[in-house]
Amino acid sequence: MSKTKNFWDNASKNYDKTEERFEYIHHKSRENTKKYLESSNVVLDYGCGTGTTACEIASDVKEIYAIDISSKMIEISKGKAVEKNIENATFAEGDIFDEKLKKGYFDRVLAFNMLHTIPNPENAIQRINELLKPDGLFISITPCLKDKLPFLIGLQIRLVQVLCKIGIIPVPIRRIKSSDIDELMTNGHFQIIDTEKIFQGASSYFLVAKKIN
Repeated sequence: MSKTKNFWDNASKNYDKTEERFEYIHHKSRENTKKYLESSNVVLDYGCGTGTTACEIASDVKEIYAIDISSKMIEISKGKAVEKNIENATFAEGDIFDEKLKKGYFDRVLAFNMLHTIPNPENAIQRINELLKPDGLFISITPCLKDKLPFLIGLQIRLVQVLCKIGIIPVPIRRIKSSDIDELMTNGHFQIIDTEKIFQGASSYFLVAKKIN
């Protein structure tokens, strides 16, 4: 965990800058997400990064609790919340398996650009199911690096995978398809209620799934 945390701590300095080229995907994902939010919702943002999404949707919900394993990411997130005078968002260093997170407490759980980077997505989905209230929604956006990719981005992904294998990048970045996400949801006792493939330089898969009681 420490190597992964250090990697994301170091990445935090330029994270927003590096994500600018995917802003269309990020913006579209946030707009899609807002359609499934209610003012009474308590939301968990899993892997919140620098807090952009949490800050943008805070006004649409009752409370948002955002976690990330990177303390540096959380520092940046807190700064954004202060700058925007957001009072209903709490940012904390932590993981989805933190025992402080109460089972059956959240109306919505978000996981943006997460499922292709974590060691055991099946375990994470099971935990998310536990944290959601009955009929709660899981909302995600995931780069599907086995789907349509321009040639140059495909080469970049292969280079990243090599760096992962030799340990320079301590994050298990996997090439997955949208159908893999669907299967993950079905096996994790979720009913898929909405999907959209969003493409800009790479294919990302937006998904909304309801917890099956």
